[in-house]
Amino acid sequence: MKTVFNIVLGLCALALIYICYASVMGPINFENAKAHREKAVIARLMDIRKAQLEYRNLHKGQYTASFDTLIDFVKTQKIPFVSKEGVLSDKQLEDGLTEKKAMALINKAKKTNNWKEVEAAGLMNFRRDTMWIAVMDTIFPRGFNADSLRYVPFGNGAQFEMYAKSDTTKSGAPIFLFQANTPYDVYLQGLDKQEIANLKDLQSKLFKYEGLMVGSIETPNNNAGNWE
Repeated sequence: MKTVFNIVLGLCALALIYICYASVMGPINFENAKAHREKAVIARLMDIRKAQLEYRNLHKGQYTASFDTLIDFVKTQKIPFVSKEGVLSDKQLEDGLTEKKAMALINKAKKTNNWKEVEAAGLMNFRRDTMWIAVMDTIFPRGFNADSLRYVPFGNGAQFEMYAKSDTTKSGAPIFLFQANTPYDVYLQGLDKQEIANLKDLQSKLFKYEGLMVGSIETPNNNAGNWE
C-alpha cells in the first residue's frame, strides 16, 4: 500500500512539475513561433508594398486592389531606369543649368548635329539615358515567385486582404491610398488559442488592428507597416 502511495505521489509531483514547466514555457514557445511567422508575413507585405509603389508610378499615382492585376504587372510590365553619366558642376548649377536644361541642349544637338552649345556648356560627357527594365528584374531577387504575393505565409492557402482608395485632401488635391493586411487568426492558426485570444484582446484595448497591416485606406501613413 505504501509503495502504491509513493508511486501516486511521485506521479503527482511529475504532473505538477510539468504544469509549472508548461506555464512558463507555453508563452515563451508561443512568442518564438509568433516571431518566426511574423517575420515571413512582414517580408511578404513589404514585397506587396514594393510592387504597389512601382504600379503607382506607372498609373498616375493610383494603386490597385486586385492581386490579379498586381501580379500581372510584376510579371509582364517594365519600368523606366535612368542611366546616368556625368554630373553638373557647382559652376554650371550657379549659372542656372539644370539636368532638364542640359538634356534639352543635348537632344537639340542630336537633332541638328550641331554640338557647339553642348561643348560651350561643358556637357560633352553628360548623359541621361532612359532604359525600360522588367519589374521582376528591378525590385525583386532572381527567382522570385510573383504568384506568392497574394498568399499569407503559414495561412494554409489564405490570401491577404488588399484595398485601394481614391480621395481628396481638404484643398481638393487627389490622394491615393492602399492597404494590405491579414489577421492573427490566419497566420497564427494552430498555435495556442488562449495566447492568440490574449493578443487580440490587447490589440483591441489599444484600438489597434488585430494582425499585420501595411498602408491604410483610412489615414495616410506613407504606406508604413504597423510593425514599423
